[in-house]
Amino acid sequence: MRPRTLEEFLGQEHLWGPGKILRQGVESGDLHSMILWGPPGSGKTTLALLLARAGGAHFVAFSAVLSGVKEIRQVIADAEVLRERRGARTILFVDEIHRFNKAQQDAFLPHVEKGTILLIGATTENPSFEVIGALLSRCRVYVLKPLGEADLLVLLDRALRDPERGLGAFKPEVTPETLRLIARSANGDARSALNILELAVMLTPPGGDGGRRVTETAIREAVQKKALLYDKAGEEHYNLISALHKSLRDSDPDASLYWLARMLESGEDPLYLARRLVRFASEDVGNADPLALQLALAAKDAYHFLGSPEGELALAQAAVYLACAPKSNAVYLAFGLAQKDVHDKPAEPVPLHLRNAPTELMAGLGYGEGYRYAHDAPEALVDQTHLPDALKGRTYYRPTDRGLEAEIAQRLTRWRHWQQSRGAR
Repeated sequence: MRPRTLEEFLGQEHLWGPGKILRQGVESGDLHSMILWGPPGSGKTTLALLLARAGGAHFVAFSAVLSGVKEIRQVIADAEVLRERRGARTILFVDEIHRFNKAQQDAFLPHVEKGTILLIGATTENPSFEVIGALLSRCRVYVLKPLGEADLLVLLDRALRDPERGLGAFKPEVTPETLRLIARSANGDARSALNILELAVMLTPPGGDGGRRVTETAIREAVQKKALLYDKAGEEHYNLISALHKSLRDSDPDASLYWLARMLESGEDPLYLARRLVRFASEDVGNADPLALQLALAAKDAYHFLGSPEGELALAQAAVYLACAPKSNAVYLAFGLAQKDVHDKPAEPVPLHLRNAPTELMAGLGYGEGYRYAHDAPEALVDQTHLPDALKGRTYYRPTDRGLEAEIAQRLTRWRHWQQSRGAR
């Protein structure tokens, strides 16, 4: 059911509507290199293909998961031949361009600059972080939105009526309410909507007249089975990342390495794993070993610099360090308590002595009055309050006795006792 013409294309009116930039580009013949950033099933691949057809360009699809610099060189060589012999342009469509490392992305630069190819990259990730700046500066970035319910209903209706490419040959009967249930379940993903509809029709036995009356029950069954049949990797993804996180938390470096290697081998985005390691360093190690966060960030940078497979070793190094580090979630719990008070308690004004007084008026109103500068006090200790009156004495951070946090706990205990003895808490 992929649209065959731009007129059949659904959604993205902000890009393809009358007078919008992509429509103007096609109508004027002024196509250019671009990055299409949007969620799954929003039409990135289809839009690239249709733009190539409308512009009379040769279309080459390229997967960042399966291809490398060698394949890029071959595509460029073919594009140069087409350009010289036929005067034809080549649109190189790179799916999941965010999976290319810096060196691989660099390989496109001179050819995009020369106009040998028009590059259309597709990504579900923020290109500001995943696409190198030099390539971004040579491409326009267009943000695709999830399809709205109305667009999904049109798509589903087409599939029901089309006997060749769709499901029309099965004589399906689906009520408008049931179609809306599919549209809501698809969450803006055209591919998901079509998969649900197809499975629901297949699950419905034909009646005496040969027609298939698809019920809401069949749709709900299809949604459930769709997750199993089409998103099996998705369920496994959450199972594996849970195993990795818990192995790290339980200080098991061997299991941590196994689950990390398993996810990488399964095709998981290494930068996703890097983000989880950074999060773990703050959430589960915290101030028991502050170096853990630095090492996790360094591993992320190392992977950005090296790519796969070399950069994966840095992720393994970080995982082993995090597994062996002393553990503390004290900062995580403390921040949660502070957030709860922010949400649940009135927004108390900042105490006057903690406010700056850059003007005479503010000084006259008592801003900054009575504030004591800690560096002028013995041992840099001052007996003044810092929380609003309604929260005076509140304790959020309770450090553990593990790692560096044990020393922090001793210092903090002395400070809190001193504050209480002075009546400041």
